[in-house]
Amino acid sequence: MGLGDFLKKQLVDVIDWVDEPGVLAIRYPMQDREIQNGGQLTVREGQVAMFYNEGQLADAFKAGQHTLTTQNLPLLTAIMNWDKGFQSPFKADVYFFTLREQTGLKWGTPQPITVRDKEFGAIRIRAFGTYSFRVEDVAVFGTKMMGSLDRLTTADLDQQLRAVINQAIATALGGSDIAFLDLAANQQALSEKLKASVDTAFAEWGLSCRTFFVESVSLPDNVQEYLDKGSQARVVGNLDQYAKFQAADSIKTAAANEGGMAGIGATAAAGLAMGQQMAGVLGGNTGGGGGAAAVDPYEQIEKLHKLVTIGALSQEEFDAKKAELLAKI
Repeated sequence: MGLGDFLKKQLVDVIDWVDEPGVLAIRYPMQDREIQNGGQLTVREGQVAMFYNEGQLADAFKAGQHTLTTQNLPLLTAIMNWDKGFQSPFKADVYFFTLREQTGLKWGTPQPITVRDKEFGAIRIRAFGTYSFRVEDVAVFGTKMMGSLDRLTTADLDQQLRAVINQAIATALGGSDIAFLDLAANQQALSEKLKASVDTAFAEWGLSCRTFFVESVSLPDNVQEYLDKGSQARVVGNLDQYAKFQAADSIKTAAANEGGMAGIGATAAAGLAMGQQMAGVLGGNTGGGGGAAAVDPYEQIEKLHKLVTIGALSQEEFDAKKAELLAKI
């Protein structure tokens, strides 16, 4: 062993660590882990320094500047029997942990979660959002997560924490009696519910979930497309009523104007005619006078097909109406 190596491992008398983004804990690098008696330990705000001897937790230091002696290393002194004679330098592992909140972390369901919805039955739901956490219980975190590693980062825990979050989501949504449409509309309540569940799971590792936000809850594309078509069909079903309302409102407005009833214009009449025509197609008649006019089934089918083409009518509804019309031939 050279003189340089001897001095390097004998004169470790200043120990400190500057936080690094995304780093949760480090083992302070020391050759042979030898520390000078009377050495200076600096622990910055938001940090905790822990002394270990052969994997056994000895002493902990919070923020401040500390002189390392037998007086402030009582547990290590007892383990090493220093009361019978303190030796300098001494050996120990020193770990630094940050207590700062780790923010801006993403979570998301890698695969859709199947839940039983009270309105739609069994459906698959995707969700994603953000969360943050911090080290809460250093002793538990150091034992269960850090172990004998030299460094631990948020990236190292990412998959493990996401797995816990996904399990919490599956449990919360699977046992929920709230319909999906109501759930998606109240993401704040869902966020609070999931945060409580995630925080309980994190506590087993010495962590706490500080914030948890659900930013999106969605259905698979094909299910969402089905809901959209249902909405379009309902809109078409109310089109005649809506057009009549618009026409009546136009008449009322025109009557109050200087031009009187002549100011109604073609817009209201066209809207009324369109609503009556579409409602007549869906209802199986062509509208008009008091009695039912003769209906050409093939013409009606062609009109219905156009509604399918523009997405105003679903294929299932078209097939049902087509069969009804063909049965009349």
